[in-house]
Amino acid sequence: MIALAYILSFLVSFVLSLILTPCVREYANSRSWVSEPTSDRHIHKRPVPRVGGVAICGSFILVALLAMLVPRPWGLHFSLSARGIACVCGSIAIIVLLGLYDDIRGIGPYAKFAMQAVAATLLYAGGIGVQRLDLYSAGHSLRTLVALPLTIIWVLLITNAFNLIDGLDGLAAGSAFFSTIVLFVMSLFVPHFSVAMLTIVLAGVILGFLPYNFHPASIFLGDSGSMFIGFILAALALAGSEKAPIMIAVAIPVLSFGLPILDVTLAVFRRFLGGKSIFSADADHIHHKLLKRGLSQRGAVLILYTVTAIFAFLSLVVLHDATLIAVVLILIGFGVAAGVQYLGYAEFSEVRRLLQRTALQKRVVANNVELRHAIEALNACTDADRLCNLLKNALQGLGFDGFRIAYPSADAFVDLPSVSVQFTKESEMQLLWAGSTKSESSWELRFDLIGENQRRLGYCALLGKGSDNVLLADVNIIISDFRAALSRALVRISHGHRAPIKSLAAKKIVRAKTASASD
Repeated sequence: MIALAYILSFLVSFVLSLILTPCVREYANSRSWVSEPTSDRHIHKRPVPRVGGVAICGSFILVALLAMLVPRPWGLHFSLSARGIACVCGSIAIIVLLGLYDDIRGIGPYAKFAMQAVAATLLYAGGIGVQRLDLYSAGHSLRTLVALPLTIIWVLLITNAFNLIDGLDGLAAGSAFFSTIVLFVMSLFVPHFSVAMLTIVLAGVILGFLPYNFHPASIFLGDSGSMFIGFILAALALAGSEKAPIMIAVAIPVLSFGLPILDVTLAVFRRFLGGKSIFSADADHIHHKLLKRGLSQRGAVLILYTVTAIFAFLSLVVLHDATLIAVVLILIGFGVAAGVQYLGYAEFSEVRRLLQRTALQKRVVANNVELRHAIEALNACTDADRLCNLLKNALQGLGFDGFRIAYPSADAFVDLPSVSVQFTKESEMQLLWAGSTKSESSWELRFDLIGENQRRLGYCALLGKGSDNVLLADVNIIISDFRAALSRALVRISHGHRAPIKSLAAKKIVRAKTASASD
């Protein structure tokens, strides 16, 4: 009989949502309660009603009230008291009205969070909240001073997580359907009749709404729908965890809401790392990144459905055997890392580079020390051959493949005893290490050579190849102290040499003509 009650509740909620949703859609169109594609974050191309939460909430409440009465002849009843039901209904009313107002008129994030916190407080007053946390207080209920803030944080997290992923047609509703099924199974496992009945009703309502919301959507959930679904799921997860072991009470809800929690976590970290407000809207959510990689709306949603289904499956694995939680977390960690890498978030790429630099910091310090030793040697250098060897020893250790200098006097670098300097067509002197050729140099670090009174004497280019090479040294040292020492050394060497660069260029031209005449 209980199974029959679940099946009937699911079917009634499905049919009611299937009938009520187009009625709400037509009424919203007649009142112009639509979402215009005015922002670059909007993906839809035409006005679409965004008050789907009315159909979702209306269908859910009607069937839930009916489900509270029907099971009584079978000896089943809901565990909430009259006060609890009143508080829950009041909190739901706050969320739905808040979402409707945001859909029609708009509201700021701080006011939205404040009203959601009020709803969460009312939910806690009705007896639904974080009642215990064995890691903090084993075997004892938490004090209100701890339990109430934890309840508010949980409700805000899940409510806004589903709100944030509502960016593609059918994404939030489809993800919520998978999460609802997991909570239903968990409530059967505990067991908890009230939660099981409400989750199966919510599943039917969402499934009846999805045909109108899947791409191309004729109606959106809107904030009224996404916040209502998130709030109800947060409340059902809390209610269902009261009788469950602590591992199941914590792990199953978190895993079942894996995709929304992952998206909101990434959004907070991205905005924090990018120096933006965590409440600022952007077009870099997971679904946006999939679209930027060339996927269609339908393709992106199906991929994210698969991700949600994987989270749901892992939740059921932990529900079956809680000892596998470590294996599941490791798999999720690898999966999230691979996904973030695939999506190509610039903020996390910089964090990865920072971690790499941190791991190599000892080598960076050593290279900076060697660079400063080279600066000291350059400050005492008066010989061209010595200068080239100093530069080669210092720069080769930093990962450079050579250097090129344009300077008004180059005769001092002809026929050096220990190095062979090349000259370009522009009369620049160039020294490449063994195994390097000019054609292999793909980038250069160039800076001007400065003499007295900040007069430009020429330039020096440090040559490198390959985009993967990391410069393990402080660039500020190179373009300040190293540049100044090199400039002074070149001035000293040129003062000790008589031939200007023009005469060297003339000699090269004569040599070229002589070679061509002999041919």
